[in-house]
Amino acid sequence: MKKSYFRYLVDSVYFLVGAVTYSVSVNVFLSPNGISPGGFTGVAAVINYVTKIPTGTMLFLFNIPILILGYIKMGGRFIIKTAFVTALVSLCLDISARILPPLKTDGILASMFGGIFMGVGLSLILLRGATTGGIDIIAKFINRKYRHLSVGKIILMADGVVIALNAIVYRNAESALYSIIAMYMGTRLMDVLLYGADKGKIIYIITDNANEICREINNTVGRGVTRLPAVGGYTGKNFTMLMCTVRVHEVAAVQTAVKTYDRHAFIVVSDAGEIIGEGFKMQS
Repeated sequence: MKKSYFRYLVDSVYFLVGAVTYSVSVNVFLSPNGISPGGFTGVAAVINYVTKIPTGTMLFLFNIPILILGYIKMGGRFIIKTAFVTALVSLCLDISARILPPLKTDGILASMFGGIFMGVGLSLILLRGATTGGIDIIAKFINRKYRHLSVGKIILMADGVVIALNAIVYRNAESALYSIIAMYMGTRLMDVLLYGADKGKIIYIITDNANEICREINNTVGRGVTRLPAVGGYTGKNFTMLMCTVRVHEVAAVQTAVKTYDRHAFIVVSDAGEIIGEGFKMQS
């Protein structure tokens, strides 16, 4: 019980620091210079520019139906964590917009530092097994129906639409180019902080509830699971061992999925120096 409370406390600290850092990116560097952070936040920022409705409030309203649908279709603690993070990020965005001075500066500087703060903030959130909701969840739904479209590609296409909308509203083609720089900086920094260039984790799971855990990992994490026949060296008992390859930031979500159905499961997490294949680096 104490370990659970400690884990929740650590999660909350990561989420709070991540949300504050992300809000600094949006309200200090990006939005004041007409640069889009992408995703639902980018849409909310555009609406704020036109109507003056707070960005955080719009972000939260956008996410309500997505989170409800996600809970119905995916369920589990992942959506609950994401809902908590979404509310926290929305709150931090609205509060920081009132107390932090916007920095209107050179577009390159704004996009680079905005991307850095955005990458750090999102990395802190992802490291504890949650997301900021929105397009991430929508991408998972689309990927489940159209497997040939990876989650990354779907998010990239959605961000492209948001960047184009941002350029139209601000009537400045340069803002789209600066937005691309900011997103590139953010995603590259996330790569470094979360898992390096192509590194990941291999997770081995020994459990008596293989079917339920496979389904939970597929639904909540969006990763495939391999079943390996195994025999206990001491008991001689036949059982199924599960193997799953994930990014570092997805490890917590997999562990949560396992614990949902088997709190006594034996889990081994090992490093993968390089991963080549669907959902990771593709063979050149």
